[in-house]
Amino acid sequence: MKIHRIQIKRIGILLLLTTSLGLAPGLSVAKPPSSKSTVTEKSVRKYMQALAGDEMRGRGSATADELAAAKYIASQLKLLKIKPAGDNGTFLQSVKFTRRVRGAPDQAEATTTNVIGVLPGRDPVLAKETILLSAHLDHLGIGKEVNGDNLYNGADDDASGVTAVLELAEALMSGPRPKRTVVFALFGSEEIGGQGARYFQEHPPVPFESPVANLEIEMIGRPDAAVPRDTLWLTGYERSNLGPALRVFGARLVADPHPEQRFFQRSDNIVLARKGIVAHTVSSFGLHADYHRPSDDLAHIDFVHMTDAIKSMVEPIKWLVNSSFKPEWNKGGRP
Repeated sequence: MKIHRIQIKRIGILLLLTTSLGLAPGLSVAKPPSSKSTVTEKSVRKYMQALAGDEMRGRGSATADELAAAKYIASQLKLLKIKPAGDNGTFLQSVKFTRRVRGAPDQAEATTTNVIGVLPGRDPVLAKETILLSAHLDHLGIGKEVNGDNLYNGADDDASGVTAVLELAEALMSGPRPKRTVVFALFGSEEIGGQGARYFQEHPPVPFESPVANLEIEMIGRPDAAVPRDTLWLTGYERSNLGPALRVFGARLVADPHPEQRFFQRSDNIVLARKGIVAHTVSSFGLHADYHRPSDDLAHIDFVHMTDAIKSMVEPIKWLVNSSFKPEWNKGGRP
């Protein structure tokens, strides 16, 4: 009887939360059955080594090294049997733009690369709705020498986010196909103005009939001492009802503890948010001193934290891609 009462109490709390948060439309209280996680520290380390090892030379924005990273990511999506959604039946989306080069009087043409894959939804109605899971694949490449090192590996920023997207893709492919369509997008040249994300928004390679939400994942390679252990934070948490909804279904998400940093405006999610799509970034960046320095390398990644962080998002995202719940901006929350 005691256990039965506890279960009734938990259901009552969930009902109270869904009502108080205004989440009732499309929000079922029953959680999807959890399955054995496909996310392991071994696979996380594999992806991270490939993306942030010295061989990738820091994945500099709009460089051959960024392209090499894009091709690696594409190869992994292909292994997972995700459908390509880039140019000409490939995973790659080429983006040409002009940029100012330091020391040069004129702007020069540059090319960056996005990696786009799609998992079509299985529900006749919900398949027209899209959930976008994204991260940026570039970093700073070879730069100014600091303490004898000039290779900016970008392990936390943002090989960790790319790894999370790949792990989530595998998790979603391991069970029944989601009801909604899921797009996996890894953007190029975030570090020089969000060129890849902006082009993707203006030239979506797959029909965005009804984009529902975007979760960008950035810098989850270390815990943030400003929040409880094993917790992630969501930029702009207070702007929409998406974070609270994901919490109801098990996400260990809290509000961004660093509002003065304006992280909501500083990642690729802002490109879509300004178009009205509910878009946030998931992170655990604790303002560490290795940000944008060569010391943001594999030796400084907390792989236990990172693996647990990705695992904690699997079931909430499975709920989101199988639900009819449509997140909304709170009053005054849309940028």
